[in-house]
Amino acid sequence: MRNFSPVRNKADNSMNVIQRNFFNLLQSGALNQFHPLEPMSLFKWNRLLLITQIQEVAPIVLRGMKNHQFDNNAPLPARVIQSLENITADRQEHDAGMTGNSVPQLSNILFKRRLRKIQQNERHTIDASLISVELLNIIVQNVNHILKRGIPLSGILQLGQFLRTRGDKVDFVKIDTWLEQLHLTRFAQLEGSFLVTMFSFTPDEIPFLHQVEPSAEKLALMELSHLATANTQETNWQQTQMGFIYNNSTTLRHTLRRTLRYLPFAPIETTSHLIGNFARTLSEIEE
Repeated sequence: MRNFSPVRNKADNSMNVIQRNFFNLLQSGALNQFHPLEPMSLFKWNRLLLITQIQEVAPIVLRGMKNHQFDNNAPLPARVIQSLENITADRQEHDAGMTGNSVPQLSNILFKRRLRKIQQNERHTIDASLISVELLNIIVQNVNHILKRGIPLSGILQLGQFLRTRGDKVDFVKIDTWLEQLHLTRFAQLEGSFLVTMFSFTPDEIPFLHQVEPSAEKLALMELSHLATANTQETNWQQTQMGFIYNNSTTLRHTLRRTLRYLPFAPIETTSHLIGNFARTLSEIEE
């Protein structure tokens, strides 16, 4: 039974003006949802530009800005738009050089096998629903990114766009079953909660969302408040020329603190991710 508290846009009251404009531009650029922008100084627009770069959502923000270019209430600095156009062009050039899309996997060995079985076997079932596998892959890809680098706003928006444009073709009974098998039900619910609390979705648009996670807004705003550390490399262990191994304690603490925030949503996968990360890093040092 789906249990929802009254949906309210409390996030607007919790954000500062940079964050409000940032999310409004994302909604405009990705979802065609229009909210008025607020005037800001050039310094604050540059801070918004920094957030955009780190979150890798320049094309979306640029589309949002172009949608608001005739908004007299909040003039958009030409140099910021030009910077976004340059970043977007560089990103498109980079993406053009990439070949193929990797199939998302999980860190836990048992769940990795279950996921691979779903991905490979669904096409051979009588009631095959490959579009449901696509949705599952988006959810899993977001899980991986959240545990490695923090909340991927582009990935959350991709999930929202998928639900609005193709969600009517998804078999959500299968989605619920697969998420339960992979122990990702609550993590998927967290992703859906980001859409509700940050991007004005209604719970009814997200059939796998059975309850809005109350911590979703806090987690999202926390990510934006710690952008510098959220974008660090995961490698915490280094080796000197003499062969001694030491760790960057600041990076290690940040990685643990960031990843452990999500322990309640997927305890087994989160623990497996941490163990796998340390094992990979130590293996690289030995080589």
